[in-house]
Amino acid sequence: MDILLIGGAGNVVDAIINKLNKEGHRIYILTGSKYSLGKYKMVYEKYYFEYDNESIKEILESINPDVAIFTGPFDTTFDWSQARKEYVKYSSGLNNILIAFSLLKNCKFIYLSSQEVYESCYPEDILEDEVVTPVTFRSMAFAQAESNCLNYINTMNLDLIILRLDHLIDIPRKKRYVNEICGYMCMEALKSGKISFNTRNTYSMLYISDAVEFLYKVIVAQTHNHVIYNISSSEAINEMEIATLIKDEMGPGVSIVDNSTGMEQRVVLSNKRFEEEFGIHIINDSKKIVQKIVSYMKRHTGTYIDKQDEGVGFFRRLIQKTKYVVRAMIPFAENILCFIPFFMLNNRAVGSQYFATLDFYLIYVLLFAILYGQQQATFSAILAIAGYGFRQMYSRSGFDVLIDYNTYVWMGHLFILGLVVGYMRDQLKSIKGENEQEIKHLEDQLYDIQDINSSNVRMKNILEMQVVNQNDSIGKIYEVIFHLEKYEKEEVLFEAAEVLAHLMNSSDVAIYSVVNDEYARIVSATSAKARELGNSIRYQEFGDMYESLENHRVFINKKLDERYPIMANAVYSEDKLQLILMVWGLPWERMTLGQSNMFVVIGYLIQNALVRATRYMEALENKRYLEGTNILEVDTFQGLVKASLSASNRGLTICTLLKLDIDEENYELAGNILSKNLRKTDYLGKLVDGKVYALLSNSSVNDAELVISRFNEAGYGSIIIEDIEL
Repeated sequence: MDILLIGGAGNVVDAIINKLNKEGHRIYILTGSKYSLGKYKMVYEKYYFEYDNESIKEILESINPDVAIFTGPFDTTFDWSQARKEYVKYSSGLNNILIAFSLLKNCKFIYLSSQEVYESCYPEDILEDEVVTPVTFRSMAFAQAESNCLNYINTMNLDLIILRLDHLIDIPRKKRYVNEICGYMCMEALKSGKISFNTRNTYSMLYISDAVEFLYKVIVAQTHNHVIYNISSSEAINEMEIATLIKDEMGPGVSIVDNSTGMEQRVVLSNKRFEEEFGIHIINDSKKIVQKIVSYMKRHTGTYIDKQDEGVGFFRRLIQKTKYVVRAMIPFAENILCFIPFFMLNNRAVGSQYFATLDFYLIYVLLFAILYGQQQATFSAILAIAGYGFRQMYSRSGFDVLIDYNTYVWMGHLFILGLVVGYMRDQLKSIKGENEQEIKHLEDQLYDIQDINSSNVRMKNILEMQVVNQNDSIGKIYEVIFHLEKYEKEEVLFEAAEVLAHLMNSSDVAIYSVVNDEYARIVSATSAKARELGNSIRYQEFGDMYESLENHRVFINKKLDERYPIMANAVYSEDKLQLILMVWGLPWERMTLGQSNMFVVIGYLIQNALVRATRYMEALENKRYLEGTNILEVDTFQGLVKASLSASNRGLTICTLLKLDIDEENYELAGNILSKNLRKTDYLGKLVDGKVYALLSNSSVNDAELVISRFNEAGYGSIIIEDIEL
């Protein structure tokens, strides 16, 4: 799908981009600013326009997205320190976007809101129909935005959804990103070793990765029953419990302080509506969230504490200021230390035949001008003049030195050369800094170009696979499925596994036939990997996989759980589960929505052939038996044996054929007794040699030994037939 993200760079936008990229969607972003204020990795196209720009209409028309997401309260474009001003900017920008969006067709608009629209106390979890109670300009802006969205739905009949995210939490990577209670408490603990809390405040915390997973469910949903949904962990926790969790994670040296004041403040959103329609599975509870935030902030303490912070403590401030003073004094200390040897060299050079003309003070000043610039050049020149005057007063008075014009000439050329060289050094350093900044800017642009190029390459490869090679085109798929019609009914279930493996480009495919409401038996598989779940499975115990199949959805093993296949799909007939198709061995980059859709198409195309074969096999239970027995006739049983042995030789299934010692006059009695020792998927039948055989499906020679022993106990001998002429 083509998805338009509307919002400035930040944790929320980055998390959504990462999720959509993993699912193989094409992402566009509208930043809300005409300047590049952040990096957007793996984005197909970026639009640096303000939301109230007249070009928004043309941008949306050119993109024509399937889904547009406005990040709302989590949009870093807006500076809510000036809430009254941003209120107007926020409302006008959203209205301009909604007007442009109303002109598009077949596009879903998702507006992200938050719990901030409720600023009162609610003893019970808040339902979606509860009237909002904004107080501040910020919360009023969000509440007004929700109202505007509802008006556009009623007047323009838009496909628009409002998602309220309840107290969204993420790890604040920098100090300026600390904007929620857990981050504030951690900063307070790092600064002062104390955590203040108000037991009257109760929240629920939703981790950003969980929120993005729930958002994605809404993005890919074909329909929705409501307009407004709450997304929340619904795990109520007060500030004292949060402070206690942080204290436990921080370790010794941190204490908690009860500063409870004011009225009760409880805001917890109810996610019952969302859970009933889309399902909710919270991975990160409050304890996990606190552990992640505290662990990161402890490792990066310096990021959250600096010398301007109040409450850091006297000794910590003293140490920080001392470090600053020491760093500033190092060049002056070096200057003074270097002055001493140059002063001694100058004294020794006076009157020397070889070094009398050499000016050591000039060398000293030029050295520091080159190393540190004008400031240190001036300081070294002052020291040099002091040393020069002190040395001259060895042989004459200070007054004579002051009225000697040679002194001023020497001072002049010393200052001029020192300051000129220092100025040139400072200019070169400035130019070098500007060049480095420009290089960094160009590197950032190059990085963005590489992102765009990687997106283009990925899209090119997809199009190349779908259009050029035609490997998974509908025509190619139908052509392969058409071959299933050529096979006999007994062979279709076996051949379908090879067809599915070819179309999904996987060597590990299995097909299970549903026996009853609890169990499914394997029919055919293309590899040992595909058989690892076993010959018989209780499919209702497969958790998320069964839930997806029951809801007629393709199961994608996004967690790479080794207990499940990578993909699974169900084949239904008259709303009754008939077959389960399973695929292993798909690489991560192919676990996408596109691949899932293709799996669905393949399932529908082979459904008729598979269901036809399944019904035929079921019909064998009631028809084509020898009169008065449950033993299949020669023609019917021979077709089953031939298909099973052929599939076994090709590695698609495992089967064993037993030859039974039964007299013809005892067929009816023997059939009734022996069938009780067989599974529903095993068959008794007669072949052209006049003997009765048992076909054991998905049974090895070792498995057959157990059946043989049962037959012996029933009074009927049997042997394994490894080679037979049909």
